[in-house]
Amino acid sequence: MSRVDRVAWVLATWFGSGLAPVAPGTAGSLGAIPLYVMVIRGGRSAVAIAALLTTILAIWSATRVSRRLEKKDPQEVVIDEVAGMLVTMLPFAAFSLRGLLYGFVLFRLLDILKPWPVRRLERLPEGWGIVLDDVGAGLIAAALLSVMQATGIA
Repeated sequence: MSRVDRVAWVLATWFGSGLAPVAPGTAGSLGAIPLYVMVIRGGRSAVAIAALLTTILAIWSATRVSRRLEKKDPQEVVIDEVAGMLVTMLPFAAFSLRGLLYGFVLFRLLDILKPWPVRRLERLPEGWGIVLDDVGAGLIAAALLSVMQATGIA
């Protein structure tokens, strides 16, 4: 395995989160929390930048790892959940434990159910499809969180 392949593997599995024997997607979503806690100190714009950079790295690393494993969407690849969680948390300008809990639950639910148009994004080629369906789920979760914030729930 080349050095570049190793970097792609570490990123795609989000430092090993994707190797969890049970629910690797949930493990990857939980793996996003330390990054979120670090970047939220910079406010919403820092979370947006982290989400964008993570999405770009996710598309690259997911493509590389899925080709290497010869699988369309390997369960070990969880950086897409990290990108989706960061997108989910965009409505918050400051850290909120309750908001994080609601965001996590909403994102996991939407990532599993894949409502329209999220399911259609899976059809995109390689890393694009692996990642953008999670980003789409994150966008819907973020919209729901915004409504929850506006109504005082989150």
